[in-house]
Amino acid sequence: MTPEYDKVHNRFKLNGLHYNHEDLKEVAYSLIKEGAPYEKATGNFLIDWLNDKDYIEVRTSGSTGKPKLIKLKKQAMVNSAIATGDFFGLEPGNSALDCLPSHYIAGKMMLVRAMILGLELDHVEPSAHPMFDYEKHYDFCAMIPLQLKHTLKYTYNIKTIIVGGSKVTLPLLERIKDCDSKFFETYGMTETVTHVAVRQLPSKASKAEKYFNAIPNVTFSQDERQCLVINAYNLVDEPLVTNDIVDLKSETSFQLLGRYDNVINSGGVKLFPEQIEDKLQPAIDERFIVAGEEDETLGERLVLIVENPRDSVESIANRIRFIKGLTKFEVPKHIYITDKFVETVNGKIQRAKTIESVLR
Repeated sequence: MTPEYDKVHNRFKLNGLHYNHEDLKEVAYSLIKEGAPYEKATGNFLIDWLNDKDYIEVRTSGSTGKPKLIKLKKQAMVNSAIATGDFFGLEPGNSALDCLPSHYIAGKMMLVRAMILGLELDHVEPSAHPMFDYEKHYDFCAMIPLQLKHTLKYTYNIKTIIVGGSKVTLPLLERIKDCDSKFFETYGMTETVTHVAVRQLPSKASKAEKYFNAIPNVTFSQDERQCLVINAYNLVDEPLVTNDIVDLKSETSFQLLGRYDNVINSGGVKLFPEQIEDKLQPAIDERFIVAGEEDETLGERLVLIVENPRDSVESIANRIRFIKGLTKFEVPKHIYITDKFVETVNGKIQRAKTIESVLR
């Protein structure tokens, strides 16, 4: 039987201590009154979770549009937690590490998973370089790529790590290959209560997967644009149409190609910026994006925008020429430099606003 959102599993622990429903309310008030800023955020979420309402309000990240406040049903969050537990084989009494801020859905869901599945959760300060007990065994953890980059050499005691929030770069993928943990890249959004699909990354413990695979009770289809449609009735009331163009392998697996609103049409050839950026990564150390710029001959020409590079434009262009597998259409026709990308409050690049600020 599916547990309801007002229940707290009797095996749940937070930072080593058991708490029931009423105990958690006291903990929440204490965190709000006396805790550090990150603990106040956790306390505020716990108060919202433990109240009589059947929903919570969450702000979307704004990486692909204007941030907005949406309502998520608490039971949908419970269903997401159970699906994650089933997919990764999490059991009551398993240990988990939470190093994500409770302001956002990913951090909130780490707490929900622990309360619903009966996990023993260590909640530490979220930062680019989270500090935790490196010698302690953990069964499960969620990180953003920046956190994983800074703590990768300390993750040998974490069995499973899911990575989301932004793209996992090729240099980080190369480092992961030598690690003992299992790593999974996630696909999802606030509206789907975090991830609805995951893709295994290569490491000593696991083989690389090309396709994202659905978590339980989620299926996929495509619209006329070849964009992904998410069917997850335990999480959202109706099919959710995305702007992500995919190669749909089956109703439960897909390869992500790029965003519909980012596609560049250059001389009749469709270019996917996300795929080109993957190919360019070995040549550029700093953050960068590619974009389409208006061109009289091609309609749009491919350009590269680099954030505050150490090297000259000429040096970057020379390295790009030696990249294997880059077609002539995928070679940037011009390189722009900008001091700072436009970001969301949680550090994601706002692609459209950045491109507008550089090309206007």
